[in-house]
Amino acid sequence: MTDRFLRACRREPVDQTPLWLMRQAGRYLPEYRAVRAEVDFLTLCRTPALAVEVSLQPLRRFPLDAAIIFSDILLPLEALGVRMSFNPAPKIAEPIRTRAQVDALTPRPMAEAVPFVGEALTLLRRALDGRTPVIGFCGAPFTLAAYLVQGEGKEGFGALKALIYREPATVEALLETLTTAMIDYLRLQVAAGAQAVQIFDSWAGVLAPATYERFALRWVRRIVDGLRDLDVPVIYFVNGGPHLLEAAATSGAGVLGVCWRTPIDQAAARVGPHLALQGNLDPHALFAAPDEVARLAMDVLTRMAGRPGHIMNLGHGILPETPIASVHALVETVAATADRAAVAAVER
Repeated sequence: MTDRFLRACRREPVDQTPLWLMRQAGRYLPEYRAVRAEVDFLTLCRTPALAVEVSLQPLRRFPLDAAIIFSDILLPLEALGVRMSFNPAPKIAEPIRTRAQVDALTPRPMAEAVPFVGEALTLLRRALDGRTPVIGFCGAPFTLAAYLVQGEGKEGFGALKALIYREPATVEALLETLTTAMIDYLRLQVAAGAQAVQIFDSWAGVLAPATYERFALRWVRRIVDGLRDLDVPVIYFVNGGPHLLEAAATSGAGVLGVCWRTPIDQAAARVGPHLALQGNLDPHALFAAPDEVARLAMDVLTRMAGRPGHIMNLGHGILPETPIASVHALVETVAATADRAAVAAVER
């Protein structure tokens, strides 16, 4: 198996910088769009064979160092009795705004509520046959709560922030329920074959540091603690959180994802040497010409040269309109790090 991704997660030596892309299976690939032309999004997620097919599509095109199971962070909310739709953006049927609604949530075991996720992971591990490690994932409790309370994706998630200040105990009760559910969900994924997991805190960047500590970070720490006995790498990614870097570094996760807003060498200096870092090319950089993509990618790689534990990635998910040629340029640039490492070894 090409295990450089797992080795980098543990800050062990690698032959070249590993690379995978958030949302690497998705709309920028014509083969993905062909599948979606036949089925709706939820059917795709809930059909293991189809989820595995689209998870494998980017690896057929590019020599990426990890596969990530195709799913959506909101799907495990079905285990709580939450009804939702995707048209195409997610929409919660009954947004949660009261303590009575929180108390009425009825958690079921994830293996019973979303068995298709575990089935897909098992099939993906089997299909890869040890060639590439597999990543599972979940949404962080705060980010899930943002959707549940707002009812949809909306800039700033004002409904949740207002509830935090109006009824903090209600929000904490919701976060408690979500935390327990996500521990169960990630444990299901690891049992099914995930060799690393990522916790996406996509909306925690809307919080001030003290609020982040109480309503986001505290619950991520519980998830990490709830997985510790499994001994798998945990990646924690906070989007839009340059002001939260030092706090996020205390989550207990061994890998910290860094969004594009902070130069990654500065992030490394701020969080110290004990964490692996993932990132952090701006996703919009892939709209540049291939030679410029190569230059920008090399800038990220150079900033992390000599520091163990760097996983190359974007600073958020790849965008649907991204040109395939730019992804090729990124992949080729990262692969060249192996040549530079070999030259350095000879020179030593």
